[in-house]
Amino acid sequence: MSSPKSKAITVRPTPPLCPRLAAEEKFKQEKLHDTELLLQDMFIREEATVKLIFDSLYDIGAINIINKKFPFPPLNRFLKSIVGVPKPIAKILLFRWFVANCPSLLTNWLHSKVRFK
Repeated sequence: MSSPKSKAITVRPTPPLCPRLAAEEKFKQEKLHDTELLLQDMFIREEATVKLIFDSLYDIGAINIINKKFPFPPLNRFLKSIVGVPKPIAKILLFRWFVANCPSLLTNWLHSKVRFK
């Protein structure tokens, strides 16, 4: 009995980028990083504005969810009266998530808009 032949997989190294392209890529990455830092700084400086926007979105979203999930009028009115109770906690948690994640998400989205692929 002969042993099965194994096919050797050859891995070809990727050709190195020319120095000019490597420098351009590094420049682009630095600019993207700068953009992300600027967005993060802006969101921290404009904390009050961001929280007011969250207030408005929270109120609209809560009303829409209650109207959709609870059409029974007495329950609907009761839920709308207590919807503001968890708002301060929600604002704190949402702001923390926003500052941690939004700058990179927004930077990536903006980068996708200026890429021509």
